Amino acid sequence: MQTRVLTGITTTGTPHLGNYVGAIRPAIAASQRAEVDAFYFMADYHALIKSDDPARIERSRLEIAATWLAAGLDPERVTFYRQSDIPEIPELTWFLTCVTAKGLLNRAHAYKAAVDKNIAEGEDADAGITAGLYMYPVLMAADILAFNAHQVPVGRDQIQHIEMARDIAQRFNHIYGRDFFVLPEALIEDQVATLPGLDGRKMSKSYDNTIPLFAAGAKGMREAIMRIVTDSRMPGEPKDPDSSALFTIFRAFASEAESQAFRTALIDGIGWGEAKQVLCERIEADVAPMRARYDALMAKPAQIEAALQEGARKARAIARPLVAELRDAIGLRSGAAVAVATPAAAATPKSDKPPRFASFRDADGRFRFRLFSGDGDELLLSQPFEDPKAAGVVQKRLRSLGGAAAVVQTSTAGTMLELDGAAVAQLQLGSGEGAADEALARLRQALDQLAAQD
Repeated sequence: MQTRVLTGITTTGTPHLGNYVGAIRPAIAASQRAEVDAFYFMADYHALIKSDDPARIERSRLEIAATWLAAGLDPERVTFYRQSDIPEIPELTWFLTCVTAKGLLNRAHAYKAAVDKNIAEGEDADAGITAGLYMYPVLMAADILAFNAHQVPVGRDQIQHIEMARDIAQRFNHIYGRDFFVLPEALIEDQVATLPGLDGRKMSKSYDNTIPLFAAGAKGMREAIMRIVTDSRMPGEPKDPDSSALFTIFRAFASEAESQAFRTALIDGIGWGEAKQVLCERIEADVAPMRARYDALMAKPAQIEAALQEGARKARAIARPLVAELRDAIGLRSGAAVAVATPAAAATPKSDKPPRFASFRDADGRFRFRLFSGDGDELLLSQPFEDPKAAGVVQKRLRSLGGAAAVVQTSTAGTMLELDGAAVAQLQLGSGEGAADEALARLRQALDQLAAQD
């Protein structure tokens, strides 16, 4: 069984070397493991909380997408999308908002820190604090719960947001009587590398001490490396590798043997200028091929857009059925579904024919079945099975499933009923607006009738 892991990237800046080593590189490596179902999204709704500069956000979205793709993220293997391309996320945010206690949001670290800062400066407690900042934890919960992610990699400062997502999910599940949501777990990234910046502090846009990854080209990277602060020891004087930002950065890119050689050179008195040149060449060996891919992608933004739109399609194939199920659960089912279900329930006496299965054999010799409603409408067409016993096992499962437990996913293959994460049958949809909602409502009704017979 795969573990679904979800990571968000806020689109408010240009990626730097620290982002690559601390987040991008390990995330891409994790996505290549067979047991991981990786979701990576650009959190551009979250960016609106931090920036009101449209040009900055637009540029950042493009640069960050190009960076991840150039660094080796495989959009065929993972689900890579923009948050703002998934309309189910803001809809789910509202559903979750309506069950989230205000007291929970009052305890959010970011909100409390902003309030404390205002009070310390003699301002009104909520001065300058937007509802976006206050509601940030609910939007983050929707990001996670829309795809029922099992794990969310975060630093320790973000653990509270995962705990809040769990609290919100549990409350929704309790109110509406079903486990609609998986309770996500924080995947603590204690081992993530943190690079020093130009001034020795943590490399961060906040300190303006970053080394650009791709955007400034090879020349810009070299110029930044040459500005890294060092001590006053002259060429020939031994340097302490363990207190040197150059060695820390070098080690993040080099093999053990290369790192040992650089350590020895520092102890033996290599000049700082020469050491910076060695560092620049080592980083450039890794970064140059990626930069070439980055430049090619930035020259063809349509290629990036196509990858993101395909990612959005894959993401919505999961989020759309879940949100449709939630709408049904909270009383917002479509009028078409209600119009079909209500008269049928009122007009159908208990003595009417129950739903039934019809098994048959395909022309290629494989076994299938159909599920018909009591009035003869086809509701499901099963996948083909090599063994008639396997088809019978699925039928038996469906007889006791019940409508509330039906999991339906929409993809290019159609609208499919799933058992244990595997598609077992295709819903037979009518035509017109609301056809999928109507078909799902009729299927749930039939499954409820079958379960009542057992």
